[in-house]
Amino acid sequence: MDPVGLQLGNKNLWSCLVRLLTKDPEWLNAKMKFFLPNTDLDSRNETLDPEQRVILQLNKLHVQGSDTWQSFIHCVCMQLEVPLDLEVLLLSTFGYDDGFTSQLGAEGKSQPESQLHHGLKRPHQSCGSSPRRKQCKKQQLELAKKYLQLLRTSAQQRYRSQIPGSGQPHAFHQVYVPPILRRATASLDTPEGAIMGDVKVEDGADVSISDLFNTRVNKGPRVTVLLGKAGMGKTTLAHRLCQKWAEGHLNCFQALFLFEFRQLNLITRFLTPSELLFDLYLSPESDHDTVFQYLEKNADQVLLIFDGLDEALQPMGPDGPGPVLTLFSHLCNGTLLPGCRVMATSRPGKLPACLPAEAAMVHMLGFDGPRVEEYVNHFFSAQPSREGALVELQTNGRLRSLCAVPALCQVACLCLHHLLPDHAPGQSVALLPNMTQLYMQMVLALSPPGHLPTSSLLDLGEVALRGLETGKVIFYAKDIAPPLIAFGATHSLLTSFCVCTGPGHQQTGYAFTHLSLQEFLAALHLMASPKVNKDTLTQYVTLHSRWVQRTKARLGLSDHLPTFLAGLASCTCRPFLSHLAQGNEDCVGAKQAAVVQVLKKLATRKLTGPKVVELCHCVDETQEPELASLTAQSLPYQLPFHNFPLTCTDLATLTNILEHREAPIHLDFDGCPLEPHCPEALVGCGQIENLSFKSRKCGDAFAEALSRSLPTMGRLQMLGLAGSKITARGISHLVKALPLCPQLKEVSFRDNQLSDQVVLNIVEVLPHLPRLRKLDLSSNSICVSTLLCLARVAVTCPTVRMLQAREADLIFLLSPPTETTAELQRAPDLQESDGQRKGAQSRSLTLRLQKCQLQVHDAEALIALLQEGPHLEEVDLSGNQLEDEGCRLMAEAASQLHIARKLDLSNNGLSVAGVHCVLRAVSACWTLAELHISLQHKTVIFMFAQEPEEQKGPQERAAFLDSLMLQMPSELPLSSRRMRLTHCGLQEKHLEQLCKALGGSCHLGHLHLDFSGNALGDEGAARLAQLLPGLGALQSLNLSENGLSLDAVLGLVRCFSTLQWLFRLDISFESQHILLRGDKTSRDMWATGSLPDFPAAAKFLGFRQRCIPRSLCLSECPLEPPSLTRLCATLKDCPGPLELQLSCEFLSDQSLETLLDCLPQLPQLSLLQLSQTGLSPKSPFLLANTLSLCPRVKKVDLRSLHHATLHFRSNEEEEGVCCGFTGCSLSQEHVESLCWLLSKCKDLSQVDLSANLLGDSGLRCLLECLPQVPISGLLDLSHNSISQESALYLLETLPSCPRVREASVNLGSEQSFRIHFSREDQAGKTLRLSECSFRPEHVSRLATGLSKSLQLTELTLTQCCLGQKQLAILLSLVGRPAGLFSLR
Repeated sequence: MDPVGLQLGNKNLWSCLVRLLTKDPEWLNAKMKFFLPNTDLDSRNETLDPEQRVILQLNKLHVQGSDTWQSFIHCVCMQLEVPLDLEVLLLSTFGYDDGFTSQLGAEGKSQPESQLHHGLKRPHQSCGSSPRRKQCKKQQLELAKKYLQLLRTSAQQRYRSQIPGSGQPHAFHQVYVPPILRRATASLDTPEGAIMGDVKVEDGADVSISDLFNTRVNKGPRVTVLLGKAGMGKTTLAHRLCQKWAEGHLNCFQALFLFEFRQLNLITRFLTPSELLFDLYLSPESDHDTVFQYLEKNADQVLLIFDGLDEALQPMGPDGPGPVLTLFSHLCNGTLLPGCRVMATSRPGKLPACLPAEAAMVHMLGFDGPRVEEYVNHFFSAQPSREGALVELQTNGRLRSLCAVPALCQVACLCLHHLLPDHAPGQSVALLPNMTQLYMQMVLALSPPGHLPTSSLLDLGEVALRGLETGKVIFYAKDIAPPLIAFGATHSLLTSFCVCTGPGHQQTGYAFTHLSLQEFLAALHLMASPKVNKDTLTQYVTLHSRWVQRTKARLGLSDHLPTFLAGLASCTCRPFLSHLAQGNEDCVGAKQAAVVQVLKKLATRKLTGPKVVELCHCVDETQEPELASLTAQSLPYQLPFHNFPLTCTDLATLTNILEHREAPIHLDFDGCPLEPHCPEALVGCGQIENLSFKSRKCGDAFAEALSRSLPTMGRLQMLGLAGSKITARGISHLVKALPLCPQLKEVSFRDNQLSDQVVLNIVEVLPHLPRLRKLDLSSNSICVSTLLCLARVAVTCPTVRMLQAREADLIFLLSPPTETTAELQRAPDLQESDGQRKGAQSRSLTLRLQKCQLQVHDAEALIALLQEGPHLEEVDLSGNQLEDEGCRLMAEAASQLHIARKLDLSNNGLSVAGVHCVLRAVSACWTLAELHISLQHKTVIFMFAQEPEEQKGPQERAAFLDSLMLQMPSELPLSSRRMRLTHCGLQEKHLEQLCKALGGSCHLGHLHLDFSGNALGDEGAARLAQLLPGLGALQSLNLSENGLSLDAVLGLVRCFSTLQWLFRLDISFESQHILLRGDKTSRDMWATGSLPDFPAAAKFLGFRQRCIPRSLCLSECPLEPPSLTRLCATLKDCPGPLELQLSCEFLSDQSLETLLDCLPQLPQLSLLQLSQTGLSPKSPFLLANTLSLCPRVKKVDLRSLHHATLHFRSNEEEEGVCCGFTGCSLSQEHVESLCWLLSKCKDLSQVDLSANLLGDSGLRCLLECLPQVPISGLLDLSHNSISQESALYLLETLPSCPRVREASVNLGSEQSFRIHFSREDQAGKTLRLSECSFRPEHVSRLATGLSKSLQLTELTLTQCCLGQKQLAILLSLVGRPAGLFSLR
């Protein structure tokens, strides 16, 4: 018996334990690996007999301390078939603290070093025995090789076959199927760039484990980041790489080190690279410096793997990053161990800024269907239940979507292994409807049959919850009671490992087998423990956003805890929870109801995309139809998901919730990294109306999966797939699927880098989508030949209404015919033939091919194509390379193409020479309404009018036009058209050829000609005036901005006599605005066809030409006397009537005199107007003098010395002259001169001198001169600053003015002073005085004046401020008038 057995004091008990364990050496090996993770199980122990080996292993366990030994004894009693009496003795002797012999402490410490496993780090003192520094190079190499071999051997021992736990299949620990790995095509430009996985990924470029590292020297990034959500297998892959290297694969690396950040986070001091490798991983047997120098020299063959980068603790203060993260940063940046390869695993989230920009990003996307099947085949290999498990998975979509997460796939297989033997087909999978019940069934499967260890589960759940709350994932023996450690080890709920925090500081650590298991056990504790009330429980039911905040140091550990709580709130879980709660079903029910109530409140809130997904997971886990319906109905009509990763499980859960929705919904996935098989989760989702994906991660595999889902979405109307990496292979699947979706109204394949043939394949589906309204193929870089093929499709497809191509844009717009459901269900060939027949009759096509690099030969092909097609609404070929010849061809073809609205050839390199060709080409086009060519602005636009047969009332219009054409074929044009040749650089030398080209257009309609913005100059204007008669009747001619001088401008006035059609000439000299216009009224009558019968019409036209005045408007001109003389001389020959409108900044007295002197020479003049023209104070007298010099003047109106108007009589029978000088600053000094000039006018009917500065003195002077002025109408002196004095003087003057018949004065706000005259003396007079405010001293003068006015027949005094006393005096002094006497 060994010394330990002796000191334990019970020889028989020790012997029984040894004999028991000798029967099951594999089980003991497994426990040794659990409690002593770095223990050596073979090597030197292989030569010992089985009993000696068991004794040696028990000694190693015993020296670890009481916690480890007690936990081991509990495992023996739980898992092995131990007789009851022996179990009682073992637990009573070794299972508690008082049963552990404390005297063995010294014995344990005295164990020789040879008994330590060589995989464990030796004491640091061994470094003192290293060879001398000057040892030969060969010895150094031998030391390095020895360490490398030790490193590989240690890894081989670590990854030897593991022994399954109780009730587990052998394959539980051995199955490995690599998940989908996708390498990103773009580097990590910024740390934030990888937060949400917004990187470009080559679809179909799966990465194998051996391809993770580019081993070419100095090629590719040195740092690789492996991104994957929880459960995707990141840690498993890290260990798989280590195992492969130990087995001889990955020969490109001489050394491989694997670290876990969950352990590194325990380090509080700064480490050197040698301390990281040797103190925390594996120490050399001797000479650390020599070995490290070798590794540093061969760093390019060293691989460092860091698992759980997302768990790296961020700095909490301003001192910078923590010690481990600092070391990791230096390794990534190459400042330490330069050249080494670094790989880190992380969940998607905020990554440390220390990652270099060129780091390679690899995404773990879980399992697709074939991988799930492969995993199940391996798991159930050589087992009769393998086929049954495959059938269960294939027939249940929910379980299959859960298995897309590798961790859940393993749990599902374990549950099926446990359930299949005892359940009929279909019953097993019914027990696994969601993630929560997967874990619940796993716990039942790992528990002894018929016995659920309730207290142990709840206690372990309390440990799990405490860890989640404190951010703790590593536990020590002091944190967990030994029975719980034994329970966790027995049921594979806990895993163990050696934790090294420094030289000589190592101990065994424990963790839950997966973080999600820790969350599940914590949820069990919250739901079933009597220590937790429902108020505390509801605080844990929250929604975690997947948008990681920039300020958030690390991802949370309880991401799935609310989901598990929601799953445990399901009625299906109540018996299980009630059993855990010792039958307290009421308490469990209250907690479940509380969780559901919280979810109901969350369902009615407005949530972001990530929280919507989390809510859907929670609601789906509850299996509550009412809650699912409330959630589905509360989702917005537009549901966006932007810039956060989504899995197939996420979409499957969303689909499950949408099944409870009645209204349609729009789903928009923009920038969300999606797994290739994600669209399969949307199969049968009939609520989706709009579905849009925009992500570079979407490729051929994604398109293939989407093609299988599309035909099952019965309400889908809009499909968008933009910014992807789809190739011809992926598009072929979609093209086959689209005809199976006849309800589609819009399809978008923008920015997918599609090839020409792929685009042509897509448009082939247009005839098979009867309701399609828009197809967007923009940003796909097609060539010109393909574009012409697409134009042919637009011409031949009966539903296409517009094809728009502009640089990157390529869009088809369609107008599907209104068809019944029965028609849509007919055979496609019948639908197509009917559509073509209807389209040929009524369809019009808009074709916009802008900036497409079309050339002359393309224009020829396009013309040939369009001549066979339908009527064209618009053709836009702007921004191409047609040049002169191409533009000419298109212009010639315009009349044959039946273009209804516009042809745009802008920006096609048209030259001045090409302008003539284009004009000749369109001269015979009857439907042309406007042609605008501007070479400076690169504009060439043809506008067309409807053909006569397409207008309203075609028969009446045709009959009217025929009657006119028979009798006046050349004088009555049919329609109006505009020819705008602006900013073309036209000069005098071009005019003759242009007019020849325009000559053919004149007989087709009223022509508006625009030559503005050219370089005609004076010579061009003169030459054009000679050519204009040959162009026939124009409606307008614009010669603005042609650099004309004043002489040239005045020369255009001659056109009034040479051009019969010219009725208005508008000239603004400074702004160079020159416009010649015809009679608009006459043109409108012809355009509307509203003329009477032809004989009357001819007379009417002659009458119109005689009575419509011609108008010359000349503004912004320096009107000097010579210019005015020349102007008037030119106007002598102009037919009348004539209206002359002049405007300049200031007109001198000399110029005004010159103009007025010329008036008698212009008998046809009917109006002279000087508007916005400054005049001198002398101008009123000059204008007043005109009344006598030019008897034809019937009205002179001068306002404010800026606006003067002279109206002329058309015949001598008209009588009466009106004269007005308002606002001209006339004062007393001007009155006599003005009255003398007015007195020379024999027929003065009205004089308006209002708003001047006459005052009382000026008014008195004017009243004195009145008898000399022969006024027969009204004299208006209002607003002249007069007072009561003027009113009294008027009263005194009335007896001396016999022709005055009425006078009215208002000195209030109205300020009016008007005197009405008659041609002969009046027997009676009327006087009205209002608001005159007479004072007492005025009463006597007022009475005197009234007494002298014997002819006064009516007197009205209104509001004149006369009191009772003043009125009495007034009445006593004044005799009663002959007529009305009114006081108010």
